Amino acid sequence: MIDLALPALRYADSWIAAVREFGATTMHGSGLWDLTVDDATEATLAERIPGLLAMSDHSIQPPNGLVHSDYWWLVEGDDFVGYLAIRHALNDFLLQEGGHIGYAVRPSRRRQGHASRALGLALVRSREIGLDRVLLTCDEDNAASRRTIERNGGVYEDSRRGKRRYWIDTR
Repeated sequence: MIDLALPALRYADSWIAAVREFGATTMHGSGLWDLTVDDATEATLAERIPGLLAMSDHSIQPPNGLVHSDYWWLVEGDDFVGYLAIRHALNDFLLQEGGHIGYAVRPSRRRQGHASRALGLALVRSREIGLDRVLLTCDEDNAASRRTIERNGGVYEDSRRGKRRYWIDTR
């Protein structure tokens, strides 16, 4: 069963393998936008984890253009399965394209229900941090993500800039 865990070095080997699986594909929800496959080392992970964890601390101002976010890892035992981000607020970019919740499942673990489970857990956590309604987006041509969002209560609003936009009540 997939659970949420805070980013931690105990998952380093599995995380490194996952980053290699993602290759040049965007790791949505990771908070590691500038990471390349060559950066996938335990040392890089050790350097990046404190920054990811600090993003949820409202006493610290996030870097320019970013919002406070919770970064979680989807894990099964010691196996890293994917990423999950819950953004506490929306800036203009997130309102148009990114949404409150972002997630990605490593390629070898897709089509096993992990994205649906992750989104269900994200909705519970969103409610806990005070978000009554969350925005999710997916690419127009991403049928799997569209189904995941709709199965979790997503109500289609519109499409903008090639992204389908859905709202989900967390109450």
